Amino acid sequence: MNTEDAKPDRRDFVKSATGVLGAALTNGFPAIISGQNVSNAIKVGLVGCGGRGTGAASQALHADDYAELTAVADVTQSQVDKCLQTLKAISRVSERVKVEGPKQYLGMDAYQRVIDSGVDVVLLATPPGFRPMHLASCISANKNVFCEKPVATDALGIRSVLDLSEKAKQKNLSLVAGFCWRYNDMIQDTFKQMSDGAIGRVVSYHATYYTNPVKPMPPENTRPPGMSDTEWQVRNWYNFVWLCGDSIVEQAVHSVDKVAWAMHDQPPVSCVAVGGRDIPAEGGNIYDHFEVNYLYPNGVRATVANRQIEGCYNENADYIMGTEGLVTIGRGPVPRIEGRTNWTWTGQKYDMYQREHDVLFASIRKSTPVNDGKRMTTSTLLAMMGRMAAYTGQEITWDMAMNSQEKLFPDHLDMSASLPVVPRAQPGITKFV
Repeated sequence: MNTEDAKPDRRDFVKSATGVLGAALTNGFPAIISGQNVSNAIKVGLVGCGGRGTGAASQALHADDYAELTAVADVTQSQVDKCLQTLKAISRVSERVKVEGPKQYLGMDAYQRVIDSGVDVVLLATPPGFRPMHLASCISANKNVFCEKPVATDALGIRSVLDLSEKAKQKNLSLVAGFCWRYNDMIQDTFKQMSDGAIGRVVSYHATYYTNPVKPMPPENTRPPGMSDTEWQVRNWYNFVWLCGDSIVEQAVHSVDKVAWAMHDQPPVSCVAVGGRDIPAEGGNIYDHFEVNYLYPNGVRATVANRQIEGCYNENADYIMGTEGLVTIGRGPVPRIEGRTNWTWTGQKYDMYQREHDVLFASIRKSTPVNDGKRMTTSTLLAMMGRMAAYTGQEITWDMAMNSQEKLFPDHLDMSASLPVVPRAQPGITKFV
């Protein structure tokens, strides 16, 4: 036995609240404990202080009235300052933002210092290329984790995260993924209708994710003098495949995740795809559009189309056809089913981003760990598989994708180092690895 695992830690201390609070720990959301006289605050650390990280920290503090943000990490002080300023302006959580100067960590190793600072929960919200490395340190240190999507940018990372999710289970740690639609009640209810046979057997799924660019690549002449290649790419991370995984993996993965959900998280047989870049961009190496055709057993097809170009028609929708009906999500305020069963969702929608954290903190307080590891890796690899097919112009099987030896994330990162940009993939020329 690992002696470090055998000694008492803060997880045991926090979990002891279950016996004290009893009935106060219900399934009610938000704030699973509110107005109770408890002294064992859950200490939260944030890694990545951008907009998504700031939002995750706010949701964590709203989920549990005795959660405290005690440490943060980023590569720039300005990002840290902006994050803390935003959180301190929120009346309900401001007094629990307790990040003293010494616990505002900067640099490429800042994540480790947050993990080592005595926190109970770590929120991982950096660019996804860092996710496997950061998650490995969290699980090794016995931390509960909120892990933003996607969970890696290459298959090596996927295999690592799969292993880490199993280790989290063995250690009774909670691991909640940022695939927010899984925590949306109107989508949960819609998929429950499908599972109960409302449209018969699913035969096809078409998803669209047409949006504007998330973070357009700035011109090279705006790069500050002396800024290294690595820092320039990290600051503009969405435009580099090793950091973001490309648009289908970083953004349209939400649509891919719903496809996976509808297919009961079983992998497809294979896929083919098209993609490329229509709008020129100086620097960066991502595509601005993809369309992937997945083949599932029994001839079932799923297609995912995404585009990130300004001035175009935008849509985020799902069209699911069954042998006895059709589900439509995103074309109107609520999902609907037409066919043998006619149904329209009539519930009261709750905030899916908040629900992720409500579930996470409830699991910690109640000593009932939740683990999204298997499905968060399945959905991420499903999106990657589409990228692989589009980049190479080849048909890619699930086994090929899972066993790919392509390595996108560098072995050693130095914020002051040069880092040449890998040329954008060219179908028919770029080889599958």
